[in-house]
Amino acid sequence: MSRDPRPLTVAVVGATGVVGRTMVQVLVERRFPVGELRLLASGRSAGSTVSADGRTLTVGEATPEAFDGVDIALFSAGTEVSHRLAPEAAARGATVIDNSNAWRMEATVPLIVSQVNPDDGEWHEGIIANPNCSTMQLAPVLMAIRDRVGIERVVVDTYQSVSGTGAEALAELESQIRAHVAGEPKVTTVYPHPIAFNALPEIDVFLDNGYTREEWKVVTECRKILHLPGLRISCTAVRVPVFVSHSEAVHVETTKPMSAPEARRAFAAVPGVVVMDDPAAHVYPIATEAAGKDEVYVGRIRTDPSVDCGLAFWVVSDNLRKGAATNAVEIAEVLLARGWVRARSRREVPGGAEEAS
Repeated sequence: MSRDPRPLTVAVVGATGVVGRTMVQVLVERRFPVGELRLLASGRSAGSTVSADGRTLTVGEATPEAFDGVDIALFSAGTEVSHRLAPEAAARGATVIDNSNAWRMEATVPLIVSQVNPDDGEWHEGIIANPNCSTMQLAPVLMAIRDRVGIERVVVDTYQSVSGTGAEALAELESQIRAHVAGEPKVTTVYPHPIAFNALPEIDVFLDNGYTREEWKVVTECRKILHLPGLRISCTAVRVPVFVSHSEAVHVETTKPMSAPEARRAFAAVPGVVVMDDPAAHVYPIATEAAGKDEVYVGRIRTDPSVDCGLAFWVVSDNLRKGAATNAVEIAEVLLARGWVRARSRREVPGGAEEAS
């Protein structure tokens, strides 16, 4: 990808969290042109350190003034922080890429999966939303079906790792496994029930319609990303005792028939999607193999005989990388390549005018 080689000032908000640290790692791995990396977090985390590209960086406090001079701000600090500070960062000229639920369904905020709808970034007004991790891995394969034969209905069941909840959940799963081996009681503080050796059909709060907020995110976000506002889609989200990577069982009713071989070819043609589909040889995506990678893996591709035009398949991806950090950095790469970084554009207006392009 060709892009402006000049370095930028990049802020990572929530830099001490699991996703924030992964954002820093991905920036380094992808050689994003960072001149200054500004790591920010809450007041209680300020002063701690994070390693980046062989350096030890001190974390500052996320305040409005901390965004002065920032070109791109990657947020992964929760909805409340994003509501409060993302507009402050944008008002100072930064382009915000936010990983929380704060802005995803705002009509004036693009919601982007890098290989599905990057063109939506052109109309951003300072804030771009990163989708929910479960939506993130589902959207590219649904796009492939949409573009070939059309989609009538989607039913997806997610099997989500504890890393989606954060560092405390990772520690809780590990401690419960150790307790089980030792024959001791499993202590539960993060989830309502023990997660070790269990499956919990409850992610986020329950809504009045009987769905959890996590499930409803998948419904509404897929409609927005795919530009299919009337898409019929239903989701059941389950937390499972896996450390990293989310898995999804997906059933799609298509507008026109699509064979399994056609689906395999369509999926394989999407950048960042890898087909692993030889069940007889026990080849299919699994969470442990997807962990640490940026790709979306799809397998168990087959026709669904319960409907006239049906497909069923299995999707797995690392929820910390493609599901959060990598997609955010990929969005930043698109913005830079296309000249859509607001602070950079404003600085280049002749005469130092303050109007962004």
